[in-house]
Amino acid sequence: METIDVLDVTVIEPRLKHPTIFQKFDALEKGEAFIIHNDHDPKPLYYQLLAERGNVFTWQYQEEGPKWWKVQISKLKAGENEATIGEMVTSDFRKAEVFKKFGLDFCCGGKKTLTEACREKGLDVVQIEKELKTILEAPSNSWQDYNNWGLSFLADYILNTHHNYVVQSIPVIIEYTQKVAKVHGENHPEAIEIANDFMTIANELKSHMMKEEGMLFPYIKQLAEAKKNGTAVGAPGFGTIQNPIRMMEMEHEEVGNVMENINKLANGYNPPEDACTTYRLAYAKLKEFEDDLHQHIHLENNILFPKAVALEKDLLGLS
Repeated sequence: METIDVLDVTVIEPRLKHPTIFQKFDALEKGEAFIIHNDHDPKPLYYQLLAERGNVFTWQYQEEGPKWWKVQISKLKAGENEATIGEMVTSDFRKAEVFKKFGLDFCCGGKKTLTEACREKGLDVVQIEKELKTILEAPSNSWQDYNNWGLSFLADYILNTHHNYVVQSIPVIIEYTQKVAKVHGENHPEAIEIANDFMTIANELKSHMMKEEGMLFPYIKQLAEAKKNGTAVGAPGFGTIQNPIRMMEMEHEEVGNVMENINKLANGYNPPEDACTTYRLAYAKLKEFEDDLHQHIHLENNILFPKAVALEKDLLGLS
């Protein structure tokens, strides 16, 4: 097992601490690491290192007080990039709970790195990484390894779980939000906007799912069967699979933006004090719908679609 050098910062003169750490980091070869040992949380160093060296390292707490702090700083290998939020959730869906808590979009915005997403929202990336570490250390029996499912099985799962949920939920939520808008719209004008926004989402998703169910998903399953049986697959009428996928991802983003606006209008789905039972039910259903939508889009954008693109390239010899 390779030994990692430990730099004891406590014995360094205060004005020389950060310069010494930077010198140590700069001397690393790509893929190498060292550990800093300190008597307080060195989090400010993280931001200084990020600002002056860029997103070229990883930061992992080995010990977090109360007396000593140890952090492993690793320089990324050549060609290695920080994982995107979508990739992080793909590797372990439990991470989605942390991203939801901080309002980080892991589905439509899943192509951003955690550092980029936190910078945009003014969030503390180190704190989020700590919570990610905590949730991963907790036992879980409910996590599904979607990333290792076959494409046909995953496509059927999305249809049977998420598409069916959308179809069943839309009429109920429309009924609740329209009633709330009619009864409470005068005192709560945001209720009218929420009802209109959800109607937009309902119409968009109905059209969107018809295209997936009628064209895209059958072709993905055809690719999977061809790979399994070693048979040829003909080129589709839409060119390559990347064409409809680009359209689906664009529509995902549009629906996601409208859902985000509903969340803001509904104050994070916290009903006002004068809310009636229907008002509270409407917000509860909207939150449930948003949670399902996030997982739904994540499974498509970050797992199903990239794998389908790669499989088509493999079978058709595309570059």
